[in-house]
Amino acid sequence: MFSDFFAWLRLEQTPGVGAITAKALLQTFGLPDKIFASSYEQLTTVVSPKIARALLQPPSADLLALYEKTAVWSEQAHNYVITLADPHYPRMLLEIPDPPILLYVKGQPELLAAPSIGVVGSRHATVQGIRNASQFSEALSHAGLTVSSGLAAGIDTAAHEGALRGIGGTIAVIGTGIDIVYPAKNRKLAHAIVDKGCIVSEYSLGSPSVASNFPRRNRIISGLTLGVLVIEAAAQSGSLITARMAMEQGREVFAIPGSIHSPLARGCHYLIKQGAKLVESAQDILEELRFTPVSLVASTSPTPTDVETSHDLLPTHTLLLAMTHDPQPLDLLAQHTGLDIGSLTSQLLELELAGRVESLPGGLIRRLG
Repeated sequence: MFSDFFAWLRLEQTPGVGAITAKALLQTFGLPDKIFASSYEQLTTVVSPKIARALLQPPSADLLALYEKTAVWSEQAHNYVITLADPHYPRMLLEIPDPPILLYVKGQPELLAAPSIGVVGSRHATVQGIRNASQFSEALSHAGLTVSSGLAAGIDTAAHEGALRGIGGTIAVIGTGIDIVYPAKNRKLAHAIVDKGCIVSEYSLGSPSVASNFPRRNRIISGLTLGVLVIEAAAQSGSLITARMAMEQGREVFAIPGSIHSPLARGCHYLIKQGAKLVESAQDILEELRFTPVSLVASTSPTPTDVETSHDLLPTHTLLLAMTHDPQPLDLLAQHTGLDIGSLTSQLLELELAGRVESLPGGLIRRLG
């Protein structure tokens, strides 16, 4: 794996090559080793002469050292590097215009494919804002949604802590190398997240805290999610950047209103005026997303005896993960899930009535939301 990874790392580290440029190169030439095997003339059909020359430079000593460092890091328990071509790369993130070239993941990478909700807000939150972030995140996590946030002080910290008390877990998207905890006071929280969630970064090991990194990491928070909840945000804040990116990515945006006299309510009120959904409870979000809480699914599931006589059923979350937003033949889905057609059809009917999937002509099925 790591012989292939070197070319990916080299692409990521090439000056002038960001996510959008990398995507264009990959679409034109294929995998990174094909890019580096291309001529100057071929490269300049896609990128500027300056970037083409940078791509043709031999690997530097610093790049080789970073490669060795990353190889050692990846051999440690719960550490992963996911490339754009990896089948485990989160599908939701592939839908955004500028998906990260590489994802460095520490913890439980399967959560990147789970249905999730972003929860963001001010670093200087009020006591009520902290309480809202914690309570909303705990309720959403108990419903089965994974909560994504940025590990910052204030609302982010409360969101992660609340989510860890539920069953959905939490994802922390950070703006430094994944071997750095920022802010340092969240080190204990970071360890807890690794146990019951994951930490994600697009930045290589050792990358320091740089102000420009954090607006970029916000697109990953929103890109992983079905929607973003904003809790307390000033009129000019990073949370509004996350909300804007969510809107551009076609995600839902939710906001909790506050006092007209509070500066931290102005950002939320602005979003509501722009079309964000005003929410007063976690249930408002679940209904808007048409997300069936895990507890409700469990209460209507067959008893063990029923399962034995009517073939195995998959948990709703597992079945939805096996599906795509593109139309998929029923028999192919049956092969992927191991269910017989009768059991699968019955379970899909329940999901269709709940607005989670859609049946199409020709025996095709696709996931909604």
